[in-house]
Amino acid sequence: MKERSGLDAGALPGAEERQMLRDSLRGLLAEHWPAEKAVARGREPESIAAVWARLGEQGVTSLGSEPAEGGLRELAVAMEELGRAACPAPLLAAALANLALAGADAAGPAADLLERLHAGTARVCWSFGELDPSAGASELTWSGDTLSGTLRFVDGAAAATHAIITKGGSRSGLAIVELGAHEGSRIVATRALGADGLAEVLLANVPAAFVSVDGATLADLLRIARLALVARAHGAARRAFEMAVEYAKERKQFGQPIGRFQAIQHKLANNLIALEGVRVTLVHAAEAFDLGATAWRYFAAAAVAFAGPALRQASLETQHAFGAIGYAEEHEAPRHFRRAHLDTLALGGTAAARRDLAAHLLDDAEGTLPEYDLGPAGNAFRAEVRGWLQQHWSGERKAAFDEKDFHEREFDPSFARDLGRTGWLGLGWPREFGGQARTPLEQIAFMEMMERAEAPRIGAAVQANALMMFGTPEQQQRFLPEILRGEAMHGMGYSEPEAGSDLASLRTRAVRDGDEWVITGQKIWTTTWWGKYMFLAARTDREARPHAGISMFVVSMDSPGVSVKPATTMYDGSFANIFYDEVRVPADALIGPLHGGWKVLTDALANERGTVGGGIVLKVAHAFDLLCRDVRAAGPALRDDALARDRIASLAAEIEVGRRLMIDCAELATSGTTPPETGAISKVFSGELMERFGEAALEILGPRAALSQGAAGALRHGRYEQGLRHSLMWVISIGTNEIQRSLIAQRGLGLPR
Repeated sequence: MKERSGLDAGALPGAEERQMLRDSLRGLLAEHWPAEKAVARGREPESIAAVWARLGEQGVTSLGSEPAEGGLRELAVAMEELGRAACPAPLLAAALANLALAGADAAGPAADLLERLHAGTARVCWSFGELDPSAGASELTWSGDTLSGTLRFVDGAAAATHAIITKGGSRSGLAIVELGAHEGSRIVATRALGADGLAEVLLANVPAAFVSVDGATLADLLRIARLALVARAHGAARRAFEMAVEYAKERKQFGQPIGRFQAIQHKLANNLIALEGVRVTLVHAAEAFDLGATAWRYFAAAAVAFAGPALRQASLETQHAFGAIGYAEEHEAPRHFRRAHLDTLALGGTAAARRDLAAHLLDDAEGTLPEYDLGPAGNAFRAEVRGWLQQHWSGERKAAFDEKDFHEREFDPSFARDLGRTGWLGLGWPREFGGQARTPLEQIAFMEMMERAEAPRIGAAVQANALMMFGTPEQQQRFLPEILRGEAMHGMGYSEPEAGSDLASLRTRAVRDGDEWVITGQKIWTTTWWGKYMFLAARTDREARPHAGISMFVVSMDSPGVSVKPATTMYDGSFANIFYDEVRVPADALIGPLHGGWKVLTDALANERGTVGGGIVLKVAHAFDLLCRDVRAAGPALRDDALARDRIASLAAEIEVGRRLMIDCAELATSGTTPPETGAISKVFSGELMERFGEAALEILGPRAALSQGAAGALRHGRYEQGLRHSLMWVISIGTNEIQRSLIAQRGLGLPR
């Protein structure tokens, strides 16, 4: 396989070319492999040969031979389209041959095979033989230039003209066998999950041309094959899911579309979250390979490890949504169900990928999550922030802070002022407001370093957004500089006893009295109750439709009539019930238009929701690195425990999904605004990942991890158990995950409200 390090991204196909490839293949397959004939044609070797010839005319059969002509990203696109169409064309085997044999002797059998492959006249099936981790995959004997034995679970053998078989050991390489040219070769179809497609290849003293290939390359080919199979499974599962969504819009029960039922909406929202997780990790792993990134193997393992259970579960849930209609073999859903399962089980599937992840994280004394390339500006800024934190938030200062009780570590005024001098509290603000207008990737670099340094929270992002979007020039000049300097924290006064996620039900009222507003009511669960100001929602028109009668105010917390009753949270933090008893604020405390507070609130939150999931997953990523260190430090008994290693690997894969969803939001924000449903997907996944991580950390490390801060022997000042308790807040706050799932279903999938 050709060395790919140091490739110029500009010399490789771009996103536009990949979209053209996708559109071209979808059109070709719709014409030559229509859905209603796909199953029958899949049993006909001549039909597979015919569509393969068509693919050869499109140049798809050459994928992998030259990076500039198409790499792993293009292969993934093509495999996805084959999965959507339920077409068993042997593209993966051809791509593996292209990768392995490029540069072979121009006069040898390998070069001859490649020429025929590219022309579409040869079709290859591929077996990893003894290198396949699947039990019973190979019983093969090598004797000189002949092969005897059985290969199992071979994809596409029925229509193949050639088989390529890998060999490990001291004489590693590939054997090329021309099927049908010798009476010692025989293909026996194997039914799997009640369908055709796999086969046993029986060989008896069959001549083989041997090509020497080093063991490291063969191991990489196995990784690439797993990833490509995930792409095909993803294409199949995505197609079935899209059909289920359309079905939910049309199928009626009890007089309304089933897509209006919350149970269906949340089921399909979960499926979309899973499918998006597969998509973003698959694309990133393929891109990392194409660009020669050293961590591409880790990213590929993470994508495969997540995709297996995610795609199988999504396929199950899709069948549930279809109900009995999905049982019919005439329907498309069963074929996609089979593909999603078979492709994610092949070549060791999830288990093999998890073993790779665990080896990286636990067997290497310095094993850690790979650091992302955030581009020149993002990487440089990350280094700058790291250096600043090493100088200003380390040593005795940080040690003294860590000794404090958790509720005293939520905010540090002196640190906030120090950070305020850098201007970084306005990283993403427009320059006209004193900000630095840094890119979303630079903002991720900042959040990442802050989490790694375990620095206290700072800033008032939602309130600053509202002021910049809706505040008057006078309000902006008064409040924004204080926030930027780290001198003023703003709380959020939204929730009430009868108005949590549904702010349309709030009862706190504001009545105009001359040059003042008089505010009366109660707010609950207010976390930043100790801040200088409260960004407060109040009803200003009782007769208006619920959302139309709300306005937003900035209330100074030292105003007469404000009374605060703090309470301790289950995560050792604090929030408060706050009572506003005829609190008078000046007329210019109104932010935005009168009765237009709902838009002020939702627009300000929308700008932040895209980064909320990223902030959560970066917390998890840092805690996960600490967990890996503690597992290694515990010694072989824990480090080598099979269940602990599997759990670590599963978490690593999910963290990769969370990180990629974070990057996806950032890239969308760079080109405009992150759609609300995209930010919601990131927030839901990462918030629930934080809970899963907290549970897993305690289970892996045992009772010591459950000891709280101050207890003798507590690990990392009780960080693990406190993190679990704190995780509950992230699932509930900024719109509960149930509300977010409804948003995903209605805004992202177009299901009826």
